[in-house]
Amino acid sequence: MGESKKRCFCVKFNKKLRINFKGAQVTSDGGLVAIRELDEKLGLTALAGEYLKDSRHGKNIQHEMIGLLRQSIYSRLGGYEDTNDAEGLRKDPGMRAIIGERALERAGAGETTIGRFEKEILLGRNNLKNLDEITTKWIEKIDSVRRLREIILDIDSSESPVYGEQELSSYNGHFGLKCYHPLFVFNQYGECLKVKLRPGHVYSADGWKEFLEPLLRYYTAKGMTVKLRGDAAFAIPGLFELCEELKVDYAIRIKDNNKLWEKIEEFAKRPVGRPGYKPVIKYVSFRYGADSWEKERRIVAKIEHHEGELFPRIGYIVTSLKWNNRRVVKFYNKRGTCEQWIKEGKYALNWTRLSCQGFEENEVRLKLFIMAYNLGNIFRTMALPEGIKDWSLRTIQLKLIKIGGRLIRHARYYYMLLAEVSLKEWIWRGIMNKISRLCPSPSG
Repeated sequence: MGESKKRCFCVKFNKKLRINFKGAQVTSDGGLVAIRELDEKLGLTALAGEYLKDSRHGKNIQHEMIGLLRQSIYSRLGGYEDTNDAEGLRKDPGMRAIIGERALERAGAGETTIGRFEKEILLGRNNLKNLDEITTKWIEKIDSVRRLREIILDIDSSESPVYGEQELSSYNGHFGLKCYHPLFVFNQYGECLKVKLRPGHVYSADGWKEFLEPLLRYYTAKGMTVKLRGDAAFAIPGLFELCEELKVDYAIRIKDNNKLWEKIEEFAKRPVGRPGYKPVIKYVSFRYGADSWEKERRIVAKIEHHEGELFPRIGYIVTSLKWNNRRVVKFYNKRGTCEQWIKEGKYALNWTRLSCQGFEENEVRLKLFIMAYNLGNIFRTMALPEGIKDWSLRTIQLKLIKIGGRLIRHARYYYMLLAEVSLKEWIWRGIMNKISRLCPSPSG
C-alpha cells in the first residue's frame, strides 16, 4: 500500500481504487438520529437543563449542559466509552446532528471539555445525585406512556473488574478478581431504575435498605402493584419485613440447610427406575421459620431428578405470593433476564470500563453508562417494529446505529443520506411511525 502525491492511498489489489481521509461529512453512526428522535419525543435528555447545575462562569461558554450530556450518553451508546474519543467525534456529522443546532453548525465538545464535564462538573453542586433524579424522571415518563399499573423489580449485583489502583477497588473472593461491586435494580422491561457503585469487597446485599426502600415506597405510594425478585444474597429478614409492611409481594431464593431438607426429604426420594431424558420434577410448599425470623413464611421447593444424576437438584424460594407452586417458581425464574440485561450492559456498552482514579468519578461514568443503556432499551421496547422488536442491544448497535451516512448542507436544510445495507428504508419508516405515535403524559 503506497501513498500518491495527491495524498491518496493506493492499494495493490485494485489499482483503480484510491483512498483518502477527506470524508469530513461522512459518519459511521447515522442510526443514532432515530434514537435522538425518540429522545426528543419523550423529552429525556432535555431534562438536563432542569437538574444539572453548571459550575462554569464567564461569557465564553460554548457548550450547554444538555449538549454535553447528550454527547456523553450517545457516544457510549455508539460504543465509544472513553472521553478521549470525543476529540474525533466532535466533528463527526452523526454526532453533531444529535447534540444540537450549535454542534450541527460548528462542532461538538472536544476531549478536554467532555473530560471536565464528566470529572468536575458532574461531581459538583449535587449533580451526581441529580443524575439519579434524571433517570427517575425518564422512567416516570416511560411508565406513563406504557400506562403501567404493575411493576416487577429485580435486584442484583455484579462485578466491574479494574486493572489499576482505582480508589476503593479491592479483591472480591467470590468473583476471584480485583473489582468494584455495583448494585442494580431493573424493571420487567429491562430499564435500570437505579445503580450504586460500591467497593469491591462488600457483600452482595450490602446497603440494600437505603438503596431499595425509597424505590419501593415511591411505587407503593403511587398505588401500583409491586413485586420483587432477588437471589439468595437478598434473603434478609429486614427485606421480608419491609415488603410485608408495604404490601409488596416477593420471591427470593433461600440457601439450603438441614431444616429445609427435613421438610422435603420424603418428596426427594429417587423415583422408581431411572429418570429419562425428561427430568422428573416435583413442587412442594410448606411453612418455615428461620431462627432470625420473627415468624414463619411460605417456602416453595422445586425438586428435579435428572438422567445420570444420583442426587436431586433442589431450589428453595421464600415468597409472599398466594399462587400455586409451579407459578411461583416460573415467576422467580424470570429473574434470569435481569442477569441478561447486565451482560448486555457489559458487552454492548462496556459499562465495566471504570478507569478513573477517583471513586466518585467512576460512579459518574457508571451512571452515564446506565443512562446510555436505558436510552437504548427504551428505544428497543418502544420504537422497534414487528420483526425486529427482539433485537439485542448489540444488534441495534451493529445494524441500526452503525449505519454509514453522509451529511450534505444546503442553503436552508441539512440532508443525512443513509446507506441502505443492514437496514432498509421501510424499517426506518416503521421506526419513525412508532415514535410519532407515542403519547407522553402532559406532565412530562
